[in-house]
Amino acid sequence: MKLISLGFTRIFQYITIAMLAVVMYLAVTLWSNAHPVHALPEYAARTGEACATCHVSPGGGGPRTLRGLLWAARGQPDQVPTLPGVLVAPGVADGAELYDIACAACHGQKGEGIFGVELRSTALKEGKIRSAILRGKTRSGMPAFEGQLTDEQLEALVTFVTGLADGEIQPPPDTYLLPPAQLMRVPHQTFPTRGGN
Repeated sequence: MKLISLGFTRIFQYITIAMLAVVMYLAVTLWSNAHPVHALPEYAARTGEACATCHVSPGGGGPRTLRGLLWAARGQPDQVPTLPGVLVAPGVADGAELYDIACAACHGQKGEGIFGVELRSTALKEGKIRSAILRGKTRSGMPAFEGQLTDEQLEALVTFVTGLADGEIQPPPDTYLLPPAQLMRVPHQTFPTRGGN
């Protein structure tokens, strides 16, 4: 009798799992039909903005920028909201650090080019670099950073990228040597017993 009861229990579990799978499938299907999903290039064409304006990675998905979060919260209108006076990296003055924050996700940590064009040893001129940073390049997916950098930050970033392009600034190494770990003996501590189980 116990064996038959165990068999019915297992069959009941399988039926329950199958029913849950069907319900989840129907829920996802109905939800996706109610909320059509659009590819990123469609949004970029609709808004006239580069994908990297809203996404940290111009390939889409993943974390969004502040403008992208605001745009999504407003129901994805045809115009991406501007954030006047909001800086990309408040208080950051170092060109290499600014590059890491604003550029490395697309152009690579070493300027090797990932989604964005390669910058390392390309001999790009300072004026072209400044213009690209300020105005962006919609066709290639680069967002405009005008109004998001202070004048000092813009100069530091242009100087750093120009140095990368000229080969004067060496990109960071792939690895850093660390000193060997040192093991230390910690004296054994005893704690008073407090009773219990």
